[in-house]
Amino acid sequence: MARIAGVSIPEQKKIKISLSYLYGIGKNNALAILKQLNMDPEKRVKDITEQEINLLRETVEKNYRVEGKLRQVVGLDIKRLKEINSYRGVRHKLGLPVHGQRTKTNARTKRGKRMNVGSGKKKAEK
Repeated sequence: MARIAGVSIPEQKKIKISLSYLYGIGKNNALAILKQLNMDPEKRVKDITEQEINLLRETVEKNYRVEGKLRQVVGLDIKRLKEINSYRGVRHKLGLPVHGQRTKTNARTKRGKRMNVGSGKKKAEK
């Protein structure tokens, strides 16, 4: 099994999909990397030579911030936003959506389970 940046990428999948298993590399970055190295994105990982895997590993580790380093940078960015009390930082602190999504009806996973409360109007007695 091929390992890039400490992550085992699946051998049965195509290279363009397997590279997206790395945190920080999506489909577009994967295609850009493969184009830069003149590799066929439709090839399966099991069909790649060891030399190509080493070249891929070198390119990713040298030119891209992935996995632990990227997670650390993102964590520090969020921590900075919280410390300066920016709007986004406050949303992070409260565990609410950060990017402007509505919360009146959606965002149930962020806001937690809510009970349906009636209108406050008492029912008429009979």
